[in-house]
Amino acid sequence: MEEIDPILERRAREEKQSKEKSLQAIIFVLIAVVVVALGVLAYIWIQKNALVSDLETDKQVLTEQMISLQKDYDSLSSDYETINSQLDTSRAEVAELIDRIKKTDATNRRKMRQYEKELGTLRSIMRNYIVQIDSLNTLNHKLTADAAAARREAAASKKAQKALSEQVENLSGQVAAGSVIKARGLRMVAYNKSDKETDRSSRVVRFLTYLSLVENDLAPRGPVRVYIRVKDPDGVILTNNEQVSFTLNGETMIASASREVDYQGKEVEMSIYLNDIPSFTKGIYTVEAYTEQARLGVAELMLR
Repeated sequence: MEEIDPILERRAREEKQSKEKSLQAIIFVLIAVVVVALGVLAYIWIQKNALVSDLETDKQVLTEQMISLQKDYDSLSSDYETINSQLDTSRAEVAELIDRIKKTDATNRRKMRQYEKELGTLRSIMRNYIVQIDSLNTLNHKLTADAAAARREAAASKKAQKALSEQVENLSGQVAAGSVIKARGLRMVAYNKSDKETDRSSRVVRFLTYLSLVENDLAPRGPVRVYIRVKDPDGVILTNNEQVSFTLNGETMIASASREVDYQGKEVEMSIYLNDIPSFTKGIYTVEAYTEQARLGVAELMLR
């Protein structure tokens, strides 16, 4: 029987032990890599859940702020039909914005930032309403006091009484009628490239808004620029390269288009084109008309 060389046998054992140690080291390294990878994945998952939770909290806070603003609007009241009509429109905008916020995913940061800006705009508009109502109430108190003084003075002279009565009636009529230009018949129509009306979103190339500035003898004469703000079904204002803007109650607002007309106190029919919009989607489009003194009205257009 052939004898085994002890030296060769020892070398074989050493080589086997070395391979086993190398294999163990590789296994330990792989285990460490897996542990680290699991740790990184767990950290990312925790951070993602924390971010989603923060966004949900921000959405809840924004919703509560809008509901609070809605209550503030509900508490406002006025003795003036024009202001009441404007308040009703603003209340509808607040309710619509609350509904849009509730339906929007909290992770949609672009929409949430847009809603925050709209919240700021509605707050500013409400402050302007408060100032306007207070100013009109103050003016009414002053006119009431002036009328009472005029009646007392008129008791000394019939002729003076007649003149002062006419003055009071003129002042009261001016407050009732107001000097702000108003509008009626606001509507928006979509046209295709053949310049024919259409309600198919894929064929629309331009919008045309119609309205009439109504007669008002107390309104100032001269050039009047009318601005329109057209919002798509997502509430985003449509704009082209003209970059139109205007100031209303001290606040700068972006407009979709504008046109200037010569207003001489008589009714003026006018229309405003909105061109160069890349594409249109299905849904309800809203057009709001303004001058730099007041909001003229709102209308809607459905595209299929």
